[in-house]
Amino acid sequence: MAQYAVIFGITLLMNIIITFRSSALWKKFCTKQTEQSETTDPGEITRHQSLLKRYLVVYLSATLSDWLQGPYVYALYDAYGYSQHAIAVLFVAGFGSSMVFGSFVGGMADWGGRRRFVIIFAITYAASCITKHFKDFYILMLGRLLGGVATSLLFSVFEAWLIRSHADAKIGKTLLGQSFSFAAYGNSIIAILAGLMANRAANTTKMVPIADTGVYVGGFLNPFDIALVALVFCGSMTAFLWEENYGEEQKHDTEEKQGAEKASDDGRDDPRGGASWYSGLKNALVATMRSRDILLCGIVSSVFEGSMYIFVFMWTPALKNLTNSSESEVDLPFGLIFSTFMVCCMAGSSLFSILIGFIKGEALCVGVLAVASISMALVALSSSDTLALCAMNLFEVCVGMYWPIMGTMKGAIVPEDKRAAIYNLYRIPLNFIVLFSLLTDLSSTQSFILNCCMLAIATILQTILMTRRLNMSSMKDLKERTQQESSSPAEKQETESLLEEGQAAV
Repeated sequence: MAQYAVIFGITLLMNIIITFRSSALWKKFCTKQTEQSETTDPGEITRHQSLLKRYLVVYLSATLSDWLQGPYVYALYDAYGYSQHAIAVLFVAGFGSSMVFGSFVGGMADWGGRRRFVIIFAITYAASCITKHFKDFYILMLGRLLGGVATSLLFSVFEAWLIRSHADAKIGKTLLGQSFSFAAYGNSIIAILAGLMANRAANTTKMVPIADTGVYVGGFLNPFDIALVALVFCGSMTAFLWEENYGEEQKHDTEEKQGAEKASDDGRDDPRGGASWYSGLKNALVATMRSRDILLCGIVSSVFEGSMYIFVFMWTPALKNLTNSSESEVDLPFGLIFSTFMVCCMAGSSLFSILIGFIKGEALCVGVLAVASISMALVALSSSDTLALCAMNLFEVCVGMYWPIMGTMKGAIVPEDKRAAIYNLYRIPLNFIVLFSLLTDLSSTQSFILNCCMLAIATILQTILMTRRLNMSSMKDLKERTQQESSSPAEKQETESLLEEGQAAV
């Protein structure tokens, strides 16, 4: 049987070392050079820090509400006495709602304002939390539908607001990756704290009905009540700390943008541009189909995030099967395993901060997807729970690296005026993958083989996208370009002077 505490200790130590290596303290105390960055403007750094603080206060309170609910949704439905089939219907309704309604909501957010729709997210998710107190199946179904819409907003509007705010504050794109890295790291910390809080809250009191009203309180409902408080805080902070921004009409070098679409460049002055609310979805779909880069980016993100959901569903039965295959049934330390996963995610986000200074994001993404595919193959083929758990931890490191990489890539590829709408279009194939996983009776081994194949395909597609984005025809070109970009200014100047001398000699 795996030594779960030992593995947790090793991953925690690894995270501490990688986080220190990625921090400013490393540059200050462990390198001879003074702290330098691509942006040397103190004003730009100050603006970035101010924006990041305002973003993280809102974003992390939103993710706190999401993490608090996750572990207890199934347990709550089961405590209400619903069958496996009825619970499956409720879960399918949630993902179906995210797939159908989320598509329209994204376009509406670009048209109506991202800040406004973050507040709508808080209200919608709060209403979903309130429905959990009712045992009635149809009220619970309404809660799942509301939760699906809220989830779509959580994974699109927040990111869209951050990217536009970076541009409005005239903050360089190099700092955008840092923002996503901080968000991913903070999200992992929040996940661990939320798990501890939810576990403590759920065991404080028993779930009991209020007379014969069909309304329940206590027990598994306590985490949802804490989530409700977090959502009220999230909505309030959004109203006080965030400014409004919209999908801005941008000038692109494509034929479709050179014609009659010369509207105002400032979304604040004319954010709606006379367009209908549903036109956002139509324009997003057209833009995605016409641009191979946008399409490839969407497929890669959908496939990876779909494999991540399948992993979430299947890691527990996989470890149970391996642990109990040769021994009497053993209770796994689920809380410790989950904490280990989150620590690995944190290490991954810090590792991104280190590697992004040497490797382009598009190329780094190829490596992450390839390693993720290998880790899923190891889980599927492993007969040892220790090896399987180590492979799962490796996958979680890839997850931690994926979020800032993909956030930065989408920030550069997806047009600003359609950002939230396209982000929600990306979630349609993702939800198809999740629904397929819920509605089929795949074993844990089959599920991880499916993950391995999907991630291998994503690796190939990302390689094509990297080649297009970086204008490279071979990995040799990538190596040469990386070496050139990582060289010091003095070396670059010396290279340029040598080239000039050579040309003069010719």
